[in-house]
Amino acid sequence: MVSIEPPNFADMRIGILGAGNMAAALGTHWVRAGHEVMVSGRDPGRARETAERIGGQAGDWAQAAQFGEVVLLAVLADGVPDVLAATELAGKVVIDCTNAVVQGRWTLATPAMAESVAAKSGARVVKAFNLCPDELWRQTPPPVAVPLCGDDPEAMDIVRGLVVDVGCVAVDGGGLERAALFEATAAVVIGLAVQGVEPRGILPVVG
Repeated sequence: MVSIEPPNFADMRIGILGAGNMAAALGTHWVRAGHEVMVSGRDPGRARETAERIGGQAGDWAQAAQFGEVVLLAVLADGVPDVLAATELAGKVVIDCTNAVVQGRWTLATPAMAESVAAKSGARVVKAFNLCPDELWRQTPPPVAVPLCGDDPEAMDIVRGLVVDVGCVAVDGGGLERAALFEATAAVVIGLAVQGVEPRGILPVVG
C-alpha cells in the first residue's frame, strides 16, 4: 500500500446515509473542514438531531443522495438494501464504511459488501473508514493510516481528500476487488476487540 498526497477538493456537498455514530463522527470533521453535510436516516427525528449537533442539515435518504456530490453509506449492513432501493446513486462517489459482520461469530454475512453496492447502484464506490470504531473518528486523532480501495481514479482522489479532512493519512489499497479483504480484516479486528485484545498487538512491526 502506498500513501498518496490527495488533491484539494474544498467546499463539497456530502450526503450521509445514516444518522448513527459513524455519521456523526465523520460528519463533524467534514463540517469543520468547510463542507456542507446533509444527514439522513430511517428515523427523521434522529437525523435532525444528528444534523443539528454537527452543524449540518437533515433530509430523507433520497434527498441526501441527491444533495451529495459525495455520499457516505453509514448504515448497518442489513439496512443497505432499503437504502439502495430509496436512492439514486448511479455515477455518484460513494464511500462505503459498512461491515456485514455476524455478531458473536465475527464472520462476514455478506462477502464484498462494497462490490455488491457498486453492482446494484452503479455508484463509484470507495471502501474506507471501515477498520476503526467511531470512537476514533470522534476524536481529533493523530495521523492514522486509513486504507481505501476503489476502481475510479477521480473517486479515489476525492476520498483521499476527505480522509485528510478527518485528520488522517490516506493509503492506497488497490482496486475495489480488495474490499472483501478490508471487510474480512474488520471482522477479525472487531472480534479481537470484543475479547479485549488490542488488534495492533498481534501485528508485526515492519521496517
